[in-house]
Amino acid sequence: MPRNGQTGRVSATSSHTSDHIFHERLDRARQQMSVAGVDTLLVSVGSDLPYLTGYEAMPLERLTMLVVPRDGEATLVIPRLEAPRVVERSGAFTLRPWGETDDPVAIVASLVGGAPATAAVGDTMWARFLVDLLGHWPSGATRYVRSTVVMNALRTRKDAAEVAALRAAGAAADRVAAQLHAGEIALEGRTEAAVSADISARLIAEGHDVVNFAIVAAGENAASPHHHASDRVIRHGDLVLCDFGGTMAGYCSDITRCVSLGEPSAEVTEAYAVLHAAQEAGVRAGVVGAACQDVDRAARSVITEAGWGEYFIHRTGHGIGLEAHEDPYMVEGNLEPIAAGHAFSVEPGIYVAGRWGMRLEDIVVATDAGPDRMNHAARALVTLG
Repeated sequence: MPRNGQTGRVSATSSHTSDHIFHERLDRARQQMSVAGVDTLLVSVGSDLPYLTGYEAMPLERLTMLVVPRDGEATLVIPRLEAPRVVERSGAFTLRPWGETDDPVAIVASLVGGAPATAAVGDTMWARFLVDLLGHWPSGATRYVRSTVVMNALRTRKDAAEVAALRAAGAAADRVAAQLHAGEIALEGRTEAAVSADISARLIAEGHDVVNFAIVAAGENAASPHHHASDRVIRHGDLVLCDFGGTMAGYCSDITRCVSLGEPSAEVTEAYAVLHAAQEAGVRAGVVGAACQDVDRAARSVITEAGWGEYFIHRTGHGIGLEAHEDPYMVEGNLEPIAAGHAFSVEPGIYVAGRWGMRLEDIVVATDAGPDRMNHAARALVTLG
């Protein structure tokens, strides 16, 4: 799901994180730059920046950019008025504030020096800054690659502190799911939008800093996996899908649970039993050394063999961490081996257009001892009313 409500704030690994972690991450980035043949790493707005510095930049027209030479000191170029937001990291990077009449792109170019043979550019850098930077280097002198060639190897394998943050965010989302299951969140007679707002408020009350999404889809609307909560009134007899998550201390939660208002039909009961088994199979397949696609195959085969295959219309999972969706993706064709520290969702779904939809989602971290769920809220289909 998309991240909403981004602000310029100390994030991810905040002011409470030791400087040495950022020093270590930048050292690992340089090592990966050597492996990938990258001379300069240029990181602007987006999640790579807080991962490397602890600072999440506001998406402004004023340039913020971390310049990381493969063999030199990293420098964070930042608008002077934003500099007070940054917690300086001794030995990790230096701060280079710029004033309103300065040319920040020229400052970046001067820090890089001559045109690098290969520059890795952040995926979410604004095109206006990249286009301006091109003018400082001779045409054709530099090869540009995505920063993922450097950053994916670092960010996909979560360290102990990151796993702890994911676990805490998952536990907070679990508490909201438990309130849903207990009937503490009124459903019948309210609009989807009202319930979505209620869930959002509860995520904040449980410790989240930002709500990234709160999908509430009743009856036929749940057949649209990313349904936007509407003014549709939830009625007795509806199957209601709730998929919600946010950001807590920089790391994301994401959980999906379904409830039935009144006894579900035999068809829904049968389909949900298949869904439950599929999700369990997907989680169990998420072992170190397996291919990412094996998680998708394990969940999908259960649904297909039960005759619901055509109604499972999306991949089984996505990576999660500083972003709600990031690498690795659990989808057919992704042969990347699952590694210890990979964090990802397992969320098979069954969607019957015009009638109902269901999905069951937990976040899982791969460990050498096996898959470790970050969510523990009840997975059975709960009946209310």
